[in-house]
Amino acid sequence: MADIEMPQNPADLIDDLVKMRVYQPTAIEAADSITQAELRTALFISMVGQGKPKRERLVRDLIKLAGGLDQAFSAAFGPKAGEFFTDAKRMSQVTRRKFLQNIAVGAALVSLANCGSATEVAEEPADSPAVEDLEKSKLKVAFLPITCSTPIIMSKPLGFYKKYGLDVELIKYYSWSVVRDAAIAGELDAYHMLAPMPIAMSLGLGSAPFPVRLASIENNNGQAIAVAKKHMGQINGPEDFRGMSIGIPYDFSNHNLLIRYYLATGGLDPDKDVNLLILPPPDAIAKLASGQIDAFILPDNFTQRIVQDDIGFIHLLSKDLWDGHPCCAFVATQKWINGHPKTFRALNKAIIDGANYANDPVNRKEIAATIAPQEYLNQPLPVLEAVMTGQFEDGQGNSFDIPDRICFDPYPWKSFASWITTQLVRWNYVPTDKPTTGVEDFFLTDLARELALELGVDAPEELSRIEKMKFGDFDPAQAETYLKQQIDTFGV
Repeated sequence: MADIEMPQNPADLIDDLVKMRVYQPTAIEAADSITQAELRTALFISMVGQGKPKRERLVRDLIKLAGGLDQAFSAAFGPKAGEFFTDAKRMSQVTRRKFLQNIAVGAALVSLANCGSATEVAEEPADSPAVEDLEKSKLKVAFLPITCSTPIIMSKPLGFYKKYGLDVELIKYYSWSVVRDAAIAGELDAYHMLAPMPIAMSLGLGSAPFPVRLASIENNNGQAIAVAKKHMGQINGPEDFRGMSIGIPYDFSNHNLLIRYYLATGGLDPDKDVNLLILPPPDAIAKLASGQIDAFILPDNFTQRIVQDDIGFIHLLSKDLWDGHPCCAFVATQKWINGHPKTFRALNKAIIDGANYANDPVNRKEIAATIAPQEYLNQPLPVLEAVMTGQFEDGQGNSFDIPDRICFDPYPWKSFASWITTQLVRWNYVPTDKPTTGVEDFFLTDLARELALELGVDAPEELSRIEKMKFGDFDPAQAETYLKQQIDTFGV
C-alpha cells in the first residue's frame, strides 16, 4: 500500500476517474450550474457515501471536521493524516481504517454517473423534529448494567441522542422490580425493560394494570444457561437440572420463560423439580461462586464472566433455544407517550439508529469499549468483547466463533408478543378469566418500521413471522394449537 500514490487533490482524482471512464464527461457537464467546489464535494460525497444517507452524513461530518473538502482529502492521504484521524476518532468515533475502507468501497459505486447526463441523489430520510419542536429535550432513561441495554447506553457517548436534539441522563438500576415501580411512579421518562414486562404490566400481572408500550427491541439472543464448576461433566440436557437452584432475573422475563420451556422438554416441572430464584443480575456471580445457586440464565456479560473467573461454564446459549429471540426493549408508558409524542418519536429513532449501528459486527469492539466503564456496565473489556464478537471460551475447553451470539435488530415482531403470551398462560401467570387478545398491540411495530424507513434502513413489511425454535416452530396464527401441542408433548 505504501507504494501506491493517491492524488493529493480531489479534482485530480475526478480527472483520473474520467480517464478510466468511471465518470462520463457528460455527467460533469450536466452539473455546470453549480460551482466547481460544490461539484467536487457532491461527487466525493456520492462516491464515498454510496447513496446511503447515514454514510453520506458521515462523510459530510469528516469534511466539516477537516475544514473543507481539500483539507479532508489532504488529511486522509497527506503527511498529517495521523493528526486528522486522531481528532476524527475522538470527535465522531470514526477510525482511519473505516474511513479508508469507505473510500475504497465507495469509489467503485460512482459508476452510477454513467446512467445518464445527470445523476440521481438518494433521498434523505425525513428530518427528526427540530430541537425547538420537542416537548422536552432533557430526559432521564433507566437502564440495568447488562449487555442487553447496549443501544440505550452507547447512544449517549456515541452521540445518537445528541443527533436528535436530546440530552439524555442515564440512570442505573439493579433490579427489574425497581424499574417497574419507577415507571408506575412516573419517576423517569423512558425505560430499559425486559420484553415481556410491557405485556405483564399492561395486563396487570404482578401489579395493577398499567399501560406500557414496547417501542423497539434492544437486543436479540445474548443470554445463556451457566452452571457452577462443581457440576462440570454432569450436565448434558434439561433432565440433569433436577433438584437444582437456578437464578432468573424476573418472573416476567424471557429468561424465565425460556428456562421453563427448556426444562419441560426434559420432563421436569419447573415449579416442582427445580428451585427458580429471582435475583438481581449483578448478584449472580457471587451467589454462584458461594454455592447459593447451582446455575442461572442471565445476560452474557455474566455468563462469560464466570468463565473468566473460573467459577463455572456455559451449558447452552439462548439462541440455541430460540434463534433471534428478543430479550430487552426500549419502553415508555402510554401516559408519557401521549404527553410527549414528538420527544418519544425522536428518542425511539435515536435508539433504533444506535441499535442498527450496534448490529454491524464491524462496530462491536468499539461498542464493547464504550459500554465497559464503571458508569455503565463496569465489566472487563475481554468479557464484553467475547460477548459482542461471539469469539469466546465456554469454560469446558471449547472455543467458539458465533457472530450472532448477541445481535441488535430493533424490529419488534408481534410474534414475539404472541409467543411470550402463550408461555405466560402455560405457566399460570395469567388468570384463566383474563383475556389476552390484543396483547400484540403493546408492541409498536408499525412505528418501528416507519422510523427505520426514515433512517434509510430496510424494515419488514410483515408484522409477525414464524419463530424458529428448538422444540417446535411457533406460528403466531396457530398460537393455541402450539400451546396445546407443547403441553401434550412434554406433559407440562
